[in-house]
Amino acid sequence: METKSIYNYFYIFYSSVFLLHIFNNFIESESLNFIIGTLGFLMLFASFPRASTLFKILGSGFIAIGLLAFATTGQPISAIPSLLTSNMSLLTLLAMLPWMNSVVRSGRFDRSLNNLLNVNVSDLGKLYPRSSITTLTLAAFLNLSAASISQDVLKNNLRQVKKNVRDSFIGTATLRGYSLALVWSPLEILLAVSIFTTGVDYVSLLPWLLLIAFLTFMLDSIWGRYHYKKYTYDHPEKENFNGKQLTKKMLHLLVALALFLTTVITLGRLLNLDFIFTVTILIFPFALIWSLIMKRVRSFWTIGWKSWKNSMNSMQNFVVLFISLAFFANSIEDASFLGFIQQPLLFFLDYPLIIFICIQLTFIFLSMFGVHPIATIGILTGIITTLLEYMNPISLAIVLTTSAVATLTVGSYGLVVQLTSINTGQNPYRLTLNNMPYALIFGGIGSTVAYFLL
Repeated sequence: METKSIYNYFYIFYSSVFLLHIFNNFIESESLNFIIGTLGFLMLFASFPRASTLFKILGSGFIAIGLLAFATTGQPISAIPSLLTSNMSLLTLLAMLPWMNSVVRSGRFDRSLNNLLNVNVSDLGKLYPRSSITTLTLAAFLNLSAASISQDVLKNNLRQVKKNVRDSFIGTATLRGYSLALVWSPLEILLAVSIFTTGVDYVSLLPWLLLIAFLTFMLDSIWGRYHYKKYTYDHPEKENFNGKQLTKKMLHLLVALALFLTTVITLGRLLNLDFIFTVTILIFPFALIWSLIMKRVRSFWTIGWKSWKNSMNSMQNFVVLFISLAFFANSIEDASFLGFIQQPLLFFLDYPLIIFICIQLTFIFLSMFGVHPIATIGILTGIITTLLEYMNPISLAIVLTTSAVATLTVGSYGLVVQLTSINTGQNPYRLTLNNMPYALIFGGIGSTVAYFLL
């Protein structure tokens, strides 16, 4: 009972470290960075017992290889804490995301948007793109919650449809719509990691990611339209549907997203801040001001405080992954054996499309065994470091982002696939099989666009 109460207050420890990190981004003190690294080690030590088995294995692997690499650099042990802080920005971003989720919930945008799924259509083919675009819009703000909300509505609306058809429809429309939002959303951690790894500018990357999302959405909508049109849809009656109100809610969300992106870009340019840090420090004030404008401050605080505390107290997997990954990446960067990784890669530099496809397939293959795409980026760190010397960083960022996000639809042990499996009662490997063509095409479009940008 005592241990449980201690874990319930982890949010105080975590948030203190994150506030120090934010402060140090402005003053850039080496001494404070050392202190943050030492606290990061304590975070890793405290989080490890509560992490899932997979993340313990990944964390242990990164630490073990990092120690071997560190031994070849000749640096003193006192240098280790400073090697643990490079991913602290990503952890801080993760800590702030619940506040944006909360303001969208407090404004009841999730309920309003799901009315789109209650508009009468004659067959499932016409419902498919509407279901996908609804999940996409919600996911831009709500992330994982968006898939769950859309699935619950569709389960209710499609209760008269045969179970195998209903399961297939929900598993494709919602998971694919979900992925199409995350590939460009400034609030998505996979995009943030790809930008962080390659050092590219979000503004330079955004048009290409939007193009990839648009092309993939159009192709998938055409497929869904023809694949499901043979199934009739007996629409459940819904009272008080207000098309004008729904349009206003949609426009409200789009304007809010545009304002957020504009503010992130403007502030980043004015203060010369990197993208991830700018998003992190803007989320809370932006969400608070938004709730004030909507006159929803009370519900924003009620929902937000509880959501934020629960999220902070459940960060153990990402703490283990990101801190061990930082040590691994920083250790091998100066390690003498990095040349062994580079040599075979040099042979394929004249065939970049092959490299891109291999990266994509690596993400998909590892995701089927439960390896998180962020961990896959960590595993590929040595390769990425080498490729950045010879290739356009924007191309590599596109490949990493699309390959990582595509795995969310096929990762059999991934959180969103498992959630969908529970919601629909179907085998997660069935979801993987149904979405594998989509994941390959999605990643393939990303690789093709990246190739033409070289």
